[in-house]
Order: sequence, then structure tokens, then C-alpha cells
Amino acid sequence: MGTALVYHEDMTAARLLWDDPECEIECPERLTTALERLQQRGLEQRCLRLVAREASEAELGLVHSPEYVALLRGTQALGTRELQALSKQYDAVYLHPSTFHCARLAAGAALQLVDAVLTGAVRNGLALVRPPGHHSQRATANGFCVFNNVAIAAKHAQQKHGLHRILIVDWDIHHGQGIQYIFEDDPSVLYFSWHRYEHGHFWPCLRESDADAVGRGRGLGFTVNLPWNQVGMGNADYVAAFLHVLLPLAFEGGYHLESLSQSVCMMVQALLGDPALPLSGPMEPHGSALESLQCVRAAQAPHWVSLRQQGAAPVLSSGTRCPEGRPSPLPPGEPEFKAVVTQAAAALSSLLDQLRLHPTPPVRVAVALTAPVTGLALPPSVLCEEGSLPQEEMQAWARPHEALAQDEALIALGKVLYLLDRILDGQVSSGTAATPVPAAAATLDVAVRYGLSHGAQRLLCVAVGKLDRPPDLTDDGRNLWLNIGGEEATAPSIFHVSVPLPVTPGGFLSCVLALVLPLAYSFQPDLVLVALGPGHGLRDPQAALLAALLRGPAGGRVFALVDEESTPQLATVLARVLNGEAPPSLGPFSMAAPEDTQALMYLRGRLEPRWKMLQVAAPP
Repeated sequence: MGTALVYHEDMTAARLLWDDPECEIECPERLTTALERLQQRGLEQRCLRLVAREASEAELGLVHSPEYVALLRGTQALGTRELQALSKQYDAVYLHPSTFHCARLAAGAALQLVDAVLTGAVRNGLALVRPPGHHSQRATANGFCVFNNVAIAAKHAQQKHGLHRILIVDWDIHHGQGIQYIFEDDPSVLYFSWHRYEHGHFWPCLRESDADAVGRGRGLGFTVNLPWNQVGMGNADYVAAFLHVLLPLAFEGGYHLESLSQSVCMMVQALLGDPALPLSGPMEPHGSALESLQCVRAAQAPHWVSLRQQGAAPVLSSGTRCPEGRPSPLPPGEPEFKAVVTQAAAALSSLLDQLRLHPTPPVRVAVALTAPVTGLALPPSVLCEEGSLPQEEMQAWARPHEALAQDEALIALGKVLYLLDRILDGQVSSGTAATPVPAAAATLDVAVRYGLSHGAQRLLCVAVGKLDRPPDLTDDGRNLWLNIGGEEATAPSIFHVSVPLPVTPGGFLSCVLALVLPLAYSFQPDLVLVALGPGHGLRDPQAALLAALLRGPAGGRVFALVDEESTPQLATVLARVLNGEAPPSLGPFSMAAPEDTQALMYLRGRLEPRWKMLQVAAPP
């Protein structure tokens, strides 16, 4: 159950045989550079390598017409002039005698990966392929794409493996109109694309790439387009799109060789379960990004309860469209665009610096237990930590709290602080520990103070249950305390937020996506403490989801504290998600209770002026 990497060197055979500045960017080096970088970083060696196979013509026929497949088959025998003439019949396409073979391998690689994941041979994986596919349509090539690899894979997953709901997330500078056309009336496939649009002035320059293209017939609401209308979107804009559009719906470019190879490496590291790097730069979305988010949410709200419940973006009336007709002041190639390219290059350089400064810790997850626990099924890579702080130091930290005077509580505190030390000094990425119920609040208080005094610059504490913030904890901007389980929705300060425990699973999910994560990404902590205290009321899948999603804001540095009365299954599932595994399913979606929605709206209104990631609409 590892991560698969599917590839075949034959996919580098097709190349441009004539001069064409528009097409020369789609080159074999797009694959070879990415593969070389994976090898240099030691990531290929950690994957299960699968050799891609050719998709059969019957499999290609799941999406493409027999006539189109036959036409492509015939290109194997054509000369250069004939290939060039045929290529000109399409938009931004070049053909080569090896194109048919390469394109069948690309589609086959996707099918092979789907089979490997859905049969349980691997947990996840990456298919490294060319030619690409998301512009290709039933009977036409487009934008370097010959066969629609992802669409074929989705159809295959439905027909061979019986899947009923598939989410396609298309992250590319261009809109994947081919996938949209294929599934626009199919409610079993949710297609999400974010892409550069510039009010229709960026290729493929289609009206149906805008936010109000939401599908047809039974597929209404299952096409989601998020068009970016200015260049230079950054971390905050993409995180906002995740939190306020993609994830609420889901609960239910690629031609720059250096950035492409780095992106592939980061993707494989994520699939392997390695912690992501902390995001850099100010976490405040651009006004243009907020306009786009507002338009998407307004267009999709009639079809998705999860968007209507958050209630933070006005719903546009039917027939009302988002602003358009404002092309970028300068076309690509002019000084402003060059400045954006320079900025992107600087961001990439910063990312490379972070990779050198933040290597993956030797131990990904450690678990500290005060006593042996039966039924604890930990992955082999998870370390059971036995160490403790020196007795004198441990007693000094415990002295202000009567609840820590008992031997059992003191021993647990020593293990908690020792493991916290290991996280702060980079020996361990994340961890989980148990504490006696009577000492839960005191242990959390000490853990927060210890972390802030031992290297944590910005510490986020998410306390679930009866764990009030200590009254003497200072508001110095280094600690953000969020309590889920307070008596009422209140924000005594911008660094102290309390919300009642949601009464339904849907309310919990809305709380995490609309409040917890926006606050976390706005605050940009370098350590997250998640404490599940007395009366926390979370089911194991909910607790696992919370811990898994909070890995992102702090670069994987998450320490989960649970009370000793929690089940062994909870400790197991927390260790597994902190180790990079997917959390268990939450089960069927349920509506948020009206009081939960009202509490979220109240807090968002109070906190949005300071924490900008809470925004879902452009300021009036």
C-alpha cells in the first residue's frame, strides 16, 4: 500500500518536426526533466514503479469516436508534410509518427493507475504522461492533447470498478474544456477547473470557461469553473479557492520545465505522505480572486447545500452575471506580464530555498503513551516514543497546576513535553500523546507555554471540548486559541475565538472549512496543537479529518493531545493521518443546524477584517 509512479520512456518519442513557436513548448523534456528531479530528490526510489501499457482501442472508445481513433492510427504511416497539413486542422496541435503510440501509452498509464488504486495494490499514485489530454474532445485534438486521458480513466473507473461519484480537479493554466464537454450532463462526475481566463481573453478564449457554466440537464451543478481574471495569483488565492469552493463541494500551466519538475516532486511527496512546506507570503487573497470566488459560489449555490449554508456570499439573481469585459491592461509579453514572470521565478527560488532549509524530519510521526494500550495498530513507520523530560525540569513546569501533582499526570506531562521538544528541534514531524482526563486542561496550558518558550514563533491551539483558554495567556500575537465546544460563539480578541460544538456532521464540516482552516492559514503558525479534551464529542473520522487538514498550515508540525479515556482506535487513526494516510470517510453529508450556521456567520463577520482568509467576496 504505497505510492505508484507510472511512466514509459516511449512517451518521449513524439516531438515537433517543423518550426512552430506555438507548439515548441510541448517537448519531451517536460517528462525527462520531471523524472530526473524525482530521481535527484530520492522520490522515485520510494515509489512503486509501474511501466505504462497502451490503452486498447476499445478503451479509447469509452470517450472518443471510432472514426477519430482510426484517423490517429493512420498517422503512423504519414510523412512530415502530411502530418503538418493534418495538424493545421486543429488548434495548437502537432502530430508525429509516434503520436498514436505515445497517446495510447498516456491513456493506458492513467488506466493502469486507476486499476492499481482501486484494487488496493497501492494507496495512491502519479501517472507521468505526455501528450496531455484535458483539451481533447470526442472527435478532435486540441491544445497538444490527443486522447482525453483523465476522461477515459474516469469512464473506466465507472465501468470496470463500479464507481458512482468521481471528482476531477483540473489544475492547469488553461481551462480543460474537453473534460467539461464530455461530462457536462453527467451528475456522476464533478469537474472542477481553476484556470487563467482574463475575462475570456486567455486561450482557449471560450465563453463556457466562465463561472456561470455549471453543466447541463442532469449535470447542472457538476461543472465548476473558477476563472482567474488577472495574472499573479498566489498562495492565499488558491487556499481560498480550496476552502470556500472546492472542499465544500468535494465533501460529498505545465510547460515551464523547472516549475513543472518541482511541482511533480511536491506532488509525489504529498502522495507519499510527507508534510508540505509552510506557505510563504501574506495570506490575503487578491480582490480579483475574491470576485471570481463570489461569482462561482453564486452560480453554484442553487445546486449545493454546503455553499448555501455558509451564507457569506450574496447569491446573484438569475440572469445576473459577474463583471466581464475588463481585459488585462497589457497583453502577454508586455512589461507587466514580464514582472509577473519575474515574481514567479523569485517565488520558485524561495521554494527551493525552503526545501533546503526544511528537510523532511527523519521520523514522520511519534506516539507517546503513558501505558501499553491493547488494540493499537500503528503503521511500521510510526515511532513509539519512550523518552521523558528530566524530573526536575518536568516538576518546574508542573508546579503552577494542582492537577499535575499526581504521579500519573506528571509522568504523562514529561512524555508530552519530551515529544514536543522532538517536534520543535526537527527530529520528528508530528506526534500524538495521551494525558489523564483530570489533567487535560493543565497539560495543554503547559504545552502551549512550553512550545512558545522553546522555539515556536506562532502557535495555533485548536482545543475541542471543555478546554477553556487560560486567563493569563497573553495576547502578544504569537498564540491563536480556538475553542470548539464553548458555550457560545464569541471572540474576546482576534487571538481568542470560541464556537459551540456543532450538533451535526455537516455543521462540523462547515466549521472546519469556513472558520478553522481560514483562521489557520491566515495566522500561518509554525506549530499546531490539537487537543481533544473532556466532552469533545467528535467521532473518530471527524477528529482525523481535523488533524489531517491542519497539517497544511504548519508544514506538517501538528501535535495531537487526547485524553486517556479515548478509544485505541482514535489514537491509531490520528497517528495514521499524521503519517500521511487519508482520513476515514465522514459518511453521508448532513445539513448544518441553523444555530451552527448563525454562529459561523457571526464569528466570520467579527474576524474577517483581521483574518483575510475568511473572505469569500470582494469588498463592496
